[in-house]
Order: sequence, then structure tokens, then C-alpha cells
Amino acid sequence: MKLDILRELNLARHERRAAIVVTDTVTGEERLVRGEQAGRDPLAAELEKRLHSARSGMLEDGRTFLTVHVPPPRLVVIGAVHISQALAPIAKIAGLDVTIIDPRTAFASEERFSDVTLLAEWPEGALKKVPLDAFTALAALTHDPKIDDMPILAALKARAFYVGALGSRKTHGKRVERLMGEGASATDLERIHAPIGVDIGAQSPAEIAVAILAEIIAALRRGRQAERIAA
Repeated sequence: MKLDILRELNLARHERRAAIVVTDTVTGEERLVRGEQAGRDPLAAELEKRLHSARSGMLEDGRTFLTVHVPPPRLVVIGAVHISQALAPIAKIAGLDVTIIDPRTAFASEERFSDVTLLAEWPEGALKKVPLDAFTALAALTHDPKIDDMPILAALKARAFYVGALGSRKTHGKRVERLMGEGASATDLERIHAPIGVDIGAQSPAEIAVAILAEIIAALRRGRQAERIAA
């Protein structure tokens, strides 16, 4: 790999940005395409498909090889609640790096969350340690606007690949009014998955956790514009 491409690739990794190295296996020529540039590339359709699948491989022409470099996906959960206890372990199994944030120390305890990063502090401070980005999913689960609203706004601004919030349609309607009052656009607010999770009729915390994870994986692999899965 050429030194200039390696430097650019290392910078993309440091910034948690996706990149694809396009190699002509016949001539040996290489070029690097950053994730945000993929849609404007001559190979746009294939590059975007590869970014969502995170899979490297040869194109149908038999000579162009795409080496995909995608940051490991993260899940930031706002609220150390029962759903979070079920969601954290299955999200880890699915390959997501999980962080739980909740200022309520009665909920955010090591006894309840022993195998994931736990930040028992307000989101304003916690998100400085775990900055949101395009490869982060955010699930807001506290039902408390004082805790949930700020990270939801931050996730929308960061273009997180998934933003979900617990609550009924009525609760979400009030949430939308508050967030619009904070400057969020209607287009951004449409990106929020609420009520959170695939509609599978989930009732228990564990079932809701499964529904949430399914929706996160769909957003990760199908792209931000993926339609929600119907039961």
C-alpha cells in the first residue's frame, strides 16, 4: 500500500470514519475513498453496499477489489433500566461495543451491569468520554426528558446510524415538540425510531431488548433510510 494512502487510512481509523481502498488488481493502482465520499464515486452503488455490509471483496469485473475499513459499531444506552440489562449482553454478542449512561446511581450499579462500560453521570458529561458518531446507535430508555432529550439531540447532530427512544406515540409526540423547541428539524426528528424496536408485540424487558437490537442491526446493515421492519 502506498504511504500516502496508508496515512489517510490511519487518519480515518483514528477519527472513526469509514474508508474503502479500491485496488485494480491488474495494474496495481490504488485509491482510497472515504465513507462520506462514496455516494459521489463512480462506484457509488457498490461502495455504499459494501459500507453497510462491512465486507471486502472482488467486484463482478474480476479485477477491482474493495478493501473495506469500517469502525466497530457502538451502542450507547441512556438509562440503566431492566430493558438495558437484557439489551447489553445480546448487543455484545452481536458485536456492538456497549456503554450504559445513567446519572441515577441506584440503577447504574456494577452489580447490574458488570460486563459493559457504565457511566453513572449525566449524559452531558458522559458523552464527552464516548463521543457519538455515524457508527454509533443510541437508545434512550429512561422515559425522563431531563435525561433522554439531550443525548437524542446529540445523536441526531452526530448523524448516528440509529436513534431510538422508548415511549408511546403520545409520549413521542410531546418529545418531538420539545426537541423542535431546541432547534431540531422535522427531517432530523423523522429519523427517531419511536416507539423503539421492531413491532413484534414485545412485552417483557427481554422481548423489548430483542426488538430494539433487531431494529439497530437493520439500520446498520440496510442504511439509515431502511424502512422499519413490520411484524
